[in-house]
Amino acid sequence: MGKHYYIGIDIGAGSLTTTVIDLQGAVVGSASAELTTHSPHAGWSEQNPQDWWQALCATVRQALGQGAVPAEQVGAVALSAGAHTPVLVDGHGQVIRPAILWSDTRSHLEAAELKQKHGSEIFEIARNVPAATWTQPQLLWLARHEPEALARTQRLYVAKDWLRAQLTDTWETDHTEAAGTLLYDTQRRQWSDRLCEMIGLDPAQLPPLVAVTDVVGQVTPEAARASGLAAGTPVVCGSSDTSIETYGAGAVALGTGAVKLATAATITMVNAEPGPTASVIHYPFCVPDLWYAIGATNSCASAHRWLRDTFFSGNGMTGARAFQAMDDDAARVPAGADGLLFHPYLQGERTPYWDPLLRGDFLGITFAHERRHFVRALYEGVAFSLYDVLQALEEQGRGMTAARIIGGGSHSATWRQIVADVLGISIAMPRITDASFGAALVAAVGVGAFPDLPTAAEHTVSIVAHHEPDAQQHRRYQDMHGIYRDAARALFDINHRLSAISPR
Repeated sequence: MGKHYYIGIDIGAGSLTTTVIDLQGAVVGSASAELTTHSPHAGWSEQNPQDWWQALCATVRQALGQGAVPAEQVGAVALSAGAHTPVLVDGHGQVIRPAILWSDTRSHLEAAELKQKHGSEIFEIARNVPAATWTQPQLLWLARHEPEALARTQRLYVAKDWLRAQLTDTWETDHTEAAGTLLYDTQRRQWSDRLCEMIGLDPAQLPPLVAVTDVVGQVTPEAARASGLAAGTPVVCGSSDTSIETYGAGAVALGTGAVKLATAATITMVNAEPGPTASVIHYPFCVPDLWYAIGATNSCASAHRWLRDTFFSGNGMTGARAFQAMDDDAARVPAGADGLLFHPYLQGERTPYWDPLLRGDFLGITFAHERRHFVRALYEGVAFSLYDVLQALEEQGRGMTAARIIGGGSHSATWRQIVADVLGISIAMPRITDASFGAALVAAVGVGAFPDLPTAAEHTVSIVAHHEPDAQQHRRYQDMHGIYRDAARALFDINHRLSAISPR
């Protein structure tokens, strides 16, 4: 039988998604399974890698069944996941401890120490600077607090590579994921002995490097029995979710990019080379010979869900119905939420402050404000934080006039228009926005179904909504953003004092 279908699998912050596509880019089957994040201590965010494998096995069968696709007709599989997430494996192939997620802040002291001692040298080698989100300070934290775990470690994986290894029993990673560890020499395109030396890590524990579209193995008979895939199905390396979803949204040209409204909110911009400053993160792009810069605000859909669960659930209004009611409320409030501001720093903040101790707030509350104003202020507050990100990206000497919008929050037309108006750029929403779609395209390219990644995107990515910025609203939002920024800075010290009283 012909190989007509391709599978992409993405490990998200809250769920794993499997998507099956055909060569026209149509989704013929898709399934998701929730993932549990554990926070045994303040600031910790961990997941059990075995949960990813169970979710993969469940969703692959569901997605194939939904599309009535025989496993033998799957041409290839590729994976994506959030970067910076180390999985430590012993000499028997067993996972030693839960995986530390990018959102975990426990290593902020180690990150500050590395930045103070070696910041300029690290940036020179890795083109990024330490923060708690990176693998390098996470491993330094483990060396100090769980040295027995590192002593048992034979192989270090990142999330998508460990999951892929359950299919192929191989060990490798791509250059984007390598850069995400802060242990990678971006100029030499290899692991850095010096960056490993700073934390006492043996470079032999790091995997071989391959290209995003390389076929790295085949589904083993054992994995086939567990997952429902056919034994011998080619498995393509894949890459980190921000690279794959930017690509899968069709942003493959210089100066384009993507705005993501998901657990966190991000902006990515495609560049020819890493930028000159450390205000944003720089990675090799999955499209060869290109880079992308990314900045993020820590809390987006997570803040949205918190507002729903804390203030809007009740009277039978839960789940998706509550979200829809909130969205309807936000659409009835004028731009500016009648003077109500929201800082979405519920889990600290990344770009541009890189401060895990910042806290969220609603500012300017009066008796005139109703529940609907709080939803509108939340939408706008996330957009204002994204405007901070955009300004940091523009400090790299490059501008952005248009972007694709992706992530669960992009399904709100009201939120999409707010983002366009605040950022002052054109926003286009692709028909499919999940990273698993981009991963499926990578799988197809890896086995030669398309000649290269840009061609695959050109033939399969379509746009279903456009939003142009309203010039008057943009000017209004610029004024409000000035207040938003000044208030954030004025509250830095207060946030730090509050964190000292009541740590997260």
